[in-house]
Amino acid sequence: MLFVDMLFVMAVAISFIPILTGYCAQSRGRSFWLWFALGWLLPFASFFLLFALIARDELNPGRRLLGEARQILREAEEKSRVRTES
Repeated sequence: MLFVDMLFVMAVAISFIPILTGYCAQSRGRSFWLWFALGWLLPFASFFLLFALIARDELNPGRRLLGEARQILREAEEKSRVRTES
């Protein structure tokens, strides 16, 4: 029974990086499942690659403004959808 518990703890510990990578990717509009799979195959490389992509987006003023514009449009669409449903 102790061996099974150890395997479970190891699986949870190993799953931390793929889950974190997938969550970060999804929060930035990228595919959770793609980055989760990459996190399993190349745990540290995928995390640093995603970090570099996010940093590139944040440091580029044009991409940052585009992201803000998308967020504003998304919020406006949600508000108009709520008004039409009421």
